[in-house]
Amino acid sequence: MTGPRWRGVDAVVLDTDGVITDSARIHAAAWKTAFDACLRAHPPDDPAARRPFDVRDDYLRHVDGRSRQDGAAAFLASRGLRLPTGSPDDAPGTDTVGAVAAYKERLFTQRLREQGIDAYPGTARLLRMLRDRAVPLAAVSASRHARELITRAGVLPCFDVLIDGAEAARLRLPGKPEPALFLEAARRLGVPPGRAAVVEDALAGVEAGRRGGFALVIGVDRTGGPGTGDALLEHGADLVVRDLAELLPAGPDRSGGPAVPARPHTAPAAPEPPVPPED
Repeated sequence: MTGPRWRGVDAVVLDTDGVITDSARIHAAAWKTAFDACLRAHPPDDPAARRPFDVRDDYLRHVDGRSRQDGAAAFLASRGLRLPTGSPDDAPGTDTVGAVAAYKERLFTQRLREQGIDAYPGTARLLRMLRDRAVPLAAVSASRHARELITRAGVLPCFDVLIDGAEAARLRLPGKPEPALFLEAARRLGVPPGRAAVVEDALAGVEAGRRGGFALVIGVDRTGGPGTGDALLEHGADLVVRDLAELLPAGPDRSGGPAVPARPHTAPAAPEPPVPPED
């Protein structure tokens, strides 16, 4: 690849929700309905903790980039709620962490069918450029819906590797901010982390890229809210863009504003990828 941003990068690993597909808004809306119902059913002792779930700040801080179970547990703990853990097989409801996660899953699936999904135009253009240059590409996600999302968005053929939440669970990969998901993707691409880039919109995701020793960690700030770009930099991004079209070579097909200035950091040594458990 060419250009100073891509120096030393031979492959790219992209998160799915909020990076490839415009699905983060559907996730956030489903989480809001589920969490607000839980807060009404189990009001925290602290009145300030009873405020509704915020689809930007709470989503980015506690849920984005994590598995359903981990995201539900993180948000509920932030409000001082100590519900029984339950299990991923719990029926949708508000009495256990597993039930809240299942409630969100039912809402997300319903809304996905009703609203459909698209790839971000800037992402689609970047993917086409990278494919034209024979750059190995991987898509990863903590969501079990990743293959469906990428297929519906029409960009599945762009990727050499796809690791979704179901595959991560099968391999027992720890969730972000642990880098195991990204390291497994790089391993399958046949490229060491020190020669690959990670593209992420979640704080936990850019932290995972940094912990994994990747050559370049790109944060995507779709919200453009106060401090959101700086937060991505603080958690490990080398640079932050509002849209992936900003990473295209200058020309008539480029859109978007300037990238947030890079914040240099020294990448740690990359840990070995996890060994899949024996069946």
